Amino acid sequence: MRALWLVRHGGGDAWAVRETPDPVPQAGEVRIRVHASGLNFSELMARQGLYPDAPKPPAVLGYEASGVIDAVGEGVDAARVGQRVVALAKFGAHAELLCVQAGQALPIPEQMPFEAAAALPLTYLTAYHMLFRAACLRPGESVLVHMAAGGVGTAVLQLCRTVERVTTFGTASSRKHGALRANGCTYPIDYHAVDYAQEVRRLSDGRGVDIVLDPLGGRDTVKGYKLLRPGGRIVVYGFANIQRGERRSLVHVLRQGLAIPRFSPLALMAANRGVIGVNVGHLWGQADLLEQEMAALIVLYNEGKIVPVIDVVLPLERAAEGYRRMETAQNVGKIIVTP
Repeated sequence: MRALWLVRHGGGDAWAVRETPDPVPQAGEVRIRVHASGLNFSELMARQGLYPDAPKPPAVLGYEASGVIDAVGEGVDAARVGQRVVALAKFGAHAELLCVQAGQALPIPEQMPFEAAAALPLTYLTAYHMLFRAACLRPGESVLVHMAAGGVGTAVLQLCRTVERVTTFGTASSRKHGALRANGCTYPIDYHAVDYAQEVRRLSDGRGVDIVLDPLGGRDTVKGYKLLRPGGRIVVYGFANIQRGERRSLVHVLRQGLAIPRFSPLALMAANRGVIGVNVGHLWGQADLLEQEMAALIVLYNEGKIVPVIDVVLPLERAAEGYRRMETAQNVGKIIVTP
């Protein structure tokens, strides 16, 4: 099979498509012939050696894929061969073939394109888990969404529309504001032109927001925390600020590390605020929970309440172009690659 390998830490030339032995499904596994898989910001950080969960290069990355089951391991119903599925994987999805536990491969509707299905497992699952499990979004609340035009951002905006009277504030460059509005954003904010925290306070008449979803880290986590109303929650799910440019800068990493806030339990209690961390990649031990949330997302898709926004679909050989679009904040929605 062909697979996209991260051959070393470095810049955009660190990726290579290589012939790789076909995996064989073990007991309890299915093998998927991949039709589409998603690119994610965490893989950019892994390329620079900034993502501790990633395997050391050379390695095949990729968390999510859709396709057709073409083989099963011992103990798996052979009738599953030929089934259209979507799967969340612990790396290895950027390949023509992928083996996962049978329970991690969920059937998808015939009408769902493989490209749309591949956009669900990490971005929509992260968004769903943050909103409905971690932050417990309620009707009438307000949410600040950073990087609102990206894969997770557009997923958050669409999922917020499934709850009554939710107000959303989304940060993105002005050229992406039309896309934000199309996905339900109440107040797009151009963070290049204004201080987003000041703008949120202005638009909310000084009240701030109930929920902040923070993929940025560092000083932005502090700014987000200060925007919370009493009873508010900030969900930290990334550290995008640590990445700058094509290659790792240790000086920049150190500077961002020093800006990481420390929260006192007594201060949280006094302020009636909550700080929550989410890393879906660390929930492998909660497979039942992830499967339930993925099943809920497929129901929402069938009901027409969510429609994954696809920025571009590229062949595997052009994955580096997709990462470059992501790195330079050119994408609106999810970037998909096809083997």
